[in-house]
Amino acid sequence: MRNKIRLAMVMLLFVPFLGVGQTQKLSTDSWVDCASGQYDIRPNIIYATANNTALKLDLYLPKNRAIPLPTLIFFHGGGWVAGQKEQDVLHLLPYLSLGWAVINVEYRLASNSPVPAAVEDCRCALRWVESRAKVFNFDTSRIVLTGGSAGGHLALITGMLPANSIFDRQCPTNDSIRWNSGTEPSVKVAAIVNWFGITDVEELLDGPNAKHYAIEWFGSMNNRNELAKELSPLSYVRPGLPAIITIHGDRDNIVPYSQAVRLHAALDKVGVGNQLVTIHNGGHDGFSQEELADSFNTIREFLRKNHLLTKEPSR
Repeated sequence: MRNKIRLAMVMLLFVPFLGVGQTQKLSTDSWVDCASGQYDIRPNIIYATANNTALKLDLYLPKNRAIPLPTLIFFHGGGWVAGQKEQDVLHLLPYLSLGWAVINVEYRLASNSPVPAAVEDCRCALRWVESRAKVFNFDTSRIVLTGGSAGGHLALITGMLPANSIFDRQCPTNDSIRWNSGTEPSVKVAAIVNWFGITDVEELLDGPNAKHYAIEWFGSMNNRNELAKELSPLSYVRPGLPAIITIHGDRDNIVPYSQAVRLHAALDKVGVGNQLVTIHNGGHDGFSQEELADSFNTIREFLRKNHLLTKEPSR
């Protein structure tokens, strides 16, 4: 009963997310009551193996998936050094209430493998989604990436890296899917929902904005500044990127708010659809119920504008 009440309270934030022709016909309490009958959950599917580590993801699949479904891929936060995929499962609720397919991804942390392992893993997870699209009826024209903090960074870099990136070379291959140059499937991300993610990794290694979690991720490697640039979303701003929305508090002392401002100024300059939602006096996460509700309402409008809440294809 306690869990049911907690879910109902969380869902109150997400009522505006209920989509046309889907769960908007149900009240929040009704959706919570019947959600277990609407979804199949397939936990801990191995999508790759790296450094003797089985990398796993959880699938949340609507029972009714006769047509290709918009698909959310979620990356947890924790500064690349901590966290686990199960810790943020309630962040999936807005998309589950829409009837989307949702994929919750784990990746290697610094204690297992230093930079760039986490990025390599998330790119492999995206490729796994592409390779299994027909099996699970993922709509590859409506793939949305999201995450918070380091998870926001991973959502950004996973969606912004160009095809045939060097960070794709650790991804598994099979007989039907070839990742070699010239035969690689096109993994097109439609949008990225970035919650206070890192956009300039190098800035966090030295100087006034240096952060221990970033330093720990890189350890003592000699070429860390060069690699940090290669892993910074700001390094990949160019025309043709997915639409990007960022939610960031302007008093964030973990990930500088200025990084969000710089990213969206750069996106504006090259004509990429984007939006920056500023939480005034907001820190690193810990937003109020009203701020979360307003943010998700804005996200809903952003997704609708980019043709991701209806059956019409994304552009």
